[in-house]
Amino acid sequence: MKPCDEMIQITLALASRMAEVADEGDRVRVDAGCGVLYGVLRDSAYKIKQLAEAEWERHQRKSGRTR
Repeated sequence: MKPCDEMIQITLALASRMAEVADEGDRVRVDAGCGVLYGVLRDSAYKIKQLAEAEWERHQRKSGRTR
């Protein structure tokens, strides 16, 4: 795997972990401020995932591969 593709895969794993942390944080939070924090984390994770998946697809099309 090319280094640029490997970095995209790492980014996708990171976004997944961010969503997991947000879910766990929501489960154990004690106030609304934490809810805002974990909401921002979750939203960021989804945005990062969306961008990384789009970039992955561009790389795959460019190289003639599919996921």
